[in-house]
Amino acid sequence: MNIKGLLFDLDGVLVNTEHNHFIAWKRTAEKLGISFTEKDNELLKGVSRVDSLKAILKHGKIEVSEQEFESLLTFKNDIYLDSITALSPSDLLPGVSNLLLKAKKMNVLCGVGSSSKNAKPILKLLRIDGFFKVVVDGFGVKDPKPHPEVFLNGAAALGLQPNSILVFEDAASGIQAAKAGGFTAIGVGNPHVKESADVYINDLTEFNLEEYV
Repeated sequence: MNIKGLLFDLDGVLVNTEHNHFIAWKRTAEKLGISFTEKDNELLKGVSRVDSLKAILKHGKIEVSEQEFESLLTFKNDIYLDSITALSPSDLLPGVSNLLLKAKKMNVLCGVGSSSKNAKPILKLLRIDGFFKVVVDGFGVKDPKPHPEVFLNGAAALGLQPNSILVFEDAASGIQAAKAGGFTAIGVGNPHVKESADVYINDLTEFNLEEYV
């Protein structure tokens, strides 16, 4: 396939902080008197913070002012950030370190394309920030996934065409974004994306870079 670049979603692909997000959203919802379950949290995978809060408010049939909305976003993010301060390389998901090392050795460029506005500090805590030539996060995109903007911006920053890049995603919205942008979509660790992804793997230990370069 002559692949020259790899773009990774963050949560669920490189590290798993889904439970941290769940606790933070649950406390935010409870502050509003809204019940919030892990099943509800599943629907927010790959969704931006703003759109996640909108979904929770809609679920609870609650309207808030713009100022209250911003305050709730900050409240959620503060809880989340407090909960991830102990992240370390031991929290990397299986196969991440080996794949990044192999990509570096084979001169395959790597980047991160995530809706998270906390991507850069998380990568630093995991001590893998040096592997990525570009990190496109929630600060760098106008249209969240399933719009392909995050990955198209990543490809442009890498100086590569989408058809020469593999995108690793665990969320349906991310798989849609990758395919809409003309990338090959590798589904990781979420059986719900098995049918929509171009290739599916349980984790990165199952991925063989040599088959694509």
